[in-house]
Amino acid sequence: MRINGLDTAFGYRDLLEVAEAVGGRLDTVVVPKVEHEGDVYAVDRMLSGVEKALGREAPVGIEASIESARGLERVAAIAGASPRLRSLVFGVADYAASVGARLVSLSGHGENEEAVYPGHRWHFALSRVVMAAKARGLAAIDAPYGHFRDLEGLARAAGLAAALGCDGKWAIHPDQLETINRTFSPSTEDIARARRILEADAAARAAGRGAVAVDGRMVDQATVNLARKLWEQAARLGLC
Repeated sequence: MRINGLDTAFGYRDLLEVAEAVGGRLDTVVVPKVEHEGDVYAVDRMLSGVEKALGREAPVGIEASIESARGLERVAAIAGASPRLRSLVFGVADYAASVGARLVSLSGHGENEEAVYPGHRWHFALSRVVMAAKARGLAAIDAPYGHFRDLEGLARAAGLAAALGCDGKWAIHPDQLETINRTFSPSTEDIARARRILEADAAARAAGRGAVAVDGRMVDQATVNLARKLWEQAARLGLC
């Protein structure tokens, strides 16, 4: 459930009324426009009170949306504000407005970027969100893509986000789900490559060798760890 911002007159009522009404059916609360770790802490404390009142044992999770220059500046502290946190989400449109970036599309959500910048315009901001999330063991989620009929542009934007370490991307239309799921899921080629690396590493360890080579290329332990993470993700998705 996404509440209104805590800077409005509605956010706290959204949180309390829905959390009290749905009981154990609420899994995660999305908190928009988080600019300070105190925002997360406030939601955490209110949820704790509701859970005690309802006798709920499983804690409700929190997704914090980073959508401003102030939020990005404090993103590391925000990421560590509560054990309820499950992910950080990058909100591109409000972030662009907060830094005074140029508006290049109707929605302001990721399309037409190549017209004004010769690369990934939000590389730094998104990478900083990813870094803060992964340092705390959280998922990193990219902003939605506004032109929901442009699946090619969506695939390109999702691919860039995945390359930077994002675990997923918000969708604003059901037609986007297949493209997003495909982009963030390991491909058959990815899984086969990971298998070869892990098998080569296992064989080297069995032979007492520290070095691993695959097809004449050196494979270090950092690469082995990448392969293991991909294999574990594929296994969770039932792909291997």
